[in-house]
Amino acid sequence: MIDTEVLRLRNLRNVALRARAFAQVLDSPRSECAVFEKSAVTCWTIVRIATGRLRAHPYVSYQKGPGRLRDLADRSIAALATITARRRGRCASVYAEVLRGLVRAVDDARALTWSAELSDALGRTQVQLRRLNLELQSRALHESGNLGQSEPQDSALQDIAVERNWPYLAI
Repeated sequence: MIDTEVLRLRNLRNVALRARAFAQVLDSPRSECAVFEKSAVTCWTIVRIATGRLRAHPYVSYQKGPGRLRDLADRSIAALATITARRRGRCASVYAEVLRGLVRAVDDARALTWSAELSDALGRTQVQLRRLNLELQSRALHESGNLGQSEPQDSALQDIAVERNWPYLAI
């Protein structure tokens, strides 16, 4: 593992921890949808994948985990953003944006890794993140009042069309 991959995995872990903090703060017992709970579990899976890969590195300095200060900062930022989102009734929209950042980080880490095992594990989480993203998008549309639009399904169909037409899969 090279230095850039270590930095990429640390970034992935930090983004996943931030998304998990948001999911934990947004999850409430009176919520009828379990998307935040499922998302927190998926984020924790990504954190465990990245941390396990980093701890397998022979250099002790690369094995460092996130500190308590980072956890406190992530929870504070999530709590402040959640207060504003709940007042406006846009919790799903706010979290959908956070989840999109996590999806980009997982995509980058998976695309640029040399390890087949890491790529496979991140690929499984990508499928879960796509499902959660579609559910959050439909919930965000419901929050904004645009119930007649079918944008999440159209984007899912576009993703499938792109995957089928990927040039390297045709070889």
